[in-house]
Amino acid sequence: MKVSERTVSRLLGRRPPSSQTWRTFLTNHLAALVSIDFFTVPTITGRILFVFAVLSHDRRRVVHFNVTSHPTATWTAQQMIEAFPDESAPGWLLRDRDGIYGETLRRRVAGMGIREVLSTPSSPWQNPYAERLIGSIRRECLDHVLVLGERHLRRVLAAYITYYHGSRTHLSLEKDAPTPRRVQDVGEGAVTAFPEVGGLHHRYERRAA
Repeated sequence: MKVSERTVSRLLGRRPPSSQTWRTFLTNHLAALVSIDFFTVPTITGRILFVFAVLSHDRRRVVHFNVTSHPTATWTAQQMIEAFPDESAPGWLLRDRDGIYGETLRRRVAGMGIREVLSTPSSPWQNPYAERLIGSIRRECLDHVLVLGERHLRRVLAAYITYYHGSRTHLSLEKDAPTPRRVQDVGEGAVTAFPEVGGLHHRYERRAA
């Protein structure tokens, strides 16, 4: 009798390790691969907002994000156009099988010359960079903020992503940020802290007195 990977994961209460083939694919296409995903954010009034994010695997950059209360396939397809204007589309797009993407998105992506890679059902570990990004946004930002509405959420996310790109280090980038940071010499001055994301985080730079 054959038992699927998903069944083993459910019975054991843990996820199985990713296959070498899948890890190899992600590694080999790092420079040409982006991930997309949605996550939800409740407002202070109980309204649910949906955040759509596009992440480039190469430098872990958030290429594009937007917020809506009514996500549709047409809206999502438009986000792809905004994320990759002027023939800047990547070679590969990694996403899950959520029905929100629909035929409209699939046609748009194909028309942009992007090849899709779909993760298997209930396998979030097959989209690891997007899942890690969403977890970081929650733990380091949204878990500490009361969201008032769409405009407020956009401002909060924009502030966090500015911090994420320019100041937040990644072990996978050899402790650099997605936007490469210049190594400062000790002679450039004392270390000074600059608050970011409303004081939730800080950027540290050497500044002359």
